[in-house]
Amino acid sequence: MDANEFRKRGHEAVERIAKYYEDLAASGTSPSSQDAVINPLSTVEPGFLGKLIPSDPPEYPEKWEDIQSDIESKIMPGITHWQHPSFFSFFPANSSFPGILGEMYSSMFNAIGFNWQTSPSYTELETIMMDWVAKAIGLDEGFLSNGDGGGIIQGSASEAICVAIIAARQRMVDSLSQGLSEDEVHALSSKFIAYGSTQTHSSTKKGCTIANVRFRALEVDPVTFSLRGETVAAAIKEDIAAGLIPFYVTATIGTTSSGATDDIPGIALAAAPHGVWVNIDAAWAGAACVCPEYQSVLEGTDKVDSFSFNMHKWLLTNFDCSPMWVRNRKHLTNALSITPVYLRNAASSSGFVNDYRDWQLPLGRRFRALKVWFVIRTYGLEGLRAHVRKHINQCQRMKTHLESRPDRYKIVTGPNWSLLTFQVLPPLSSTISANDLTNRVYEKINQDGEIFLTHTLLNDTDVIRFVPGSRLTEDVHIDNAFAVFERITDSVLSL
Repeated sequence: MDANEFRKRGHEAVERIAKYYEDLAASGTSPSSQDAVINPLSTVEPGFLGKLIPSDPPEYPEKWEDIQSDIESKIMPGITHWQHPSFFSFFPANSSFPGILGEMYSSMFNAIGFNWQTSPSYTELETIMMDWVAKAIGLDEGFLSNGDGGGIIQGSASEAICVAIIAARQRMVDSLSQGLSEDEVHALSSKFIAYGSTQTHSSTKKGCTIANVRFRALEVDPVTFSLRGETVAAAIKEDIAAGLIPFYVTATIGTTSSGATDDIPGIALAAAPHGVWVNIDAAWAGAACVCPEYQSVLEGTDKVDSFSFNMHKWLLTNFDCSPMWVRNRKHLTNALSITPVYLRNAASSSGFVNDYRDWQLPLGRRFRALKVWFVIRTYGLEGLRAHVRKHINQCQRMKTHLESRPDRYKIVTGPNWSLLTFQVLPPLSSTISANDLTNRVYEKINQDGEIFLTHTLLNDTDVIRFVPGSRLTEDVHIDNAFAVFERITDSVLSL
């Protein structure tokens, strides 16, 4: 493909992308699934693609027309449409046209920006953007790049958590290992223990597995589902008495199951006397802090060691884009910096530049900061705030719908920002339990396909999660979702 053909095919691709979003925007506005242009959830069976694509690669070039048509006939059926206005599942994964354009320009440059020298603009724009975003969401000034702290764009919140665990482990090793032999240091590390809660995202446990340290899930408040400071304090005291070394805790703003927020001031207070690293996982709800009225959840973060959230969830920035900030960047570089001869250069040796390879797990890195720059400049902070507030209002709209049928629905948690959970209640004359009915309704809704939801378990109570977040979602999609709840519940009860 030469430049002329690329120009032609590029125009065709942009037209197809634009049409895709137009088709999505027209979907999910009718109470009849027959009228939906596209349903959010793919219904293919496992292994479907292996029946459509040859088992061996082609020996000779194929026509682009054939490749392009295969997107429609082979790939599109197996796509679950995360940008669909009736996608109310998991958490949102926002896309926007400025974000897409940022990805296009990043692909144009295609540099591997592991240090400043490889492309100075990669590094310097990222540093500036991380300061922009930190200021936009109201983070403590100690996380800005003009001091000891600073920010980096990780690929996901899971990567950010893993990096924080590794940095915390190294900080604790450095504080305890003076005068010890290598074998004694390894023996010391075997006693390290990290904490999360029963509601903490599984990435903390996975990060501990990667770091080869123990993990303990602490119980949460049975009403608020948040991790309390006194619970962390008691666990630290208990584990120290057992000969273990607490070194890390994940505190969450906006848990996956219910949107709960942990007691950050209390956790920070419990951790400080023991040098325990406190990392804030605000993967979804951190985006809401772009609105000043929600920045109160940041109370206590001026005492924590690191903070991360996903712009690709709720701030219109295409995946992948997970900003992470640390209060003292030396803890990252102490844990992750390895500089072989072939990576040495004058700029890196000067100490005046950030080499982000030393702040992350991989060596290579993409130009993610470009799409952040495009999105913030295109929407402005007011545009981003309007986007977040729209979904919070839409969740309130669903709450009003559910509360109009107290005989049928019980709101279990929330709304917490744009997330609520609810249970479907059986009629008084029914022998089916609320848990069983909720599960049947949930499964039938996703089989029906007009909207897409997920389920979770809170205190042995089966609940349905509802969280709007697509840029394309309007009030009519919320109203239609409630109509789907009513239709499917009627159907299940009639069986």
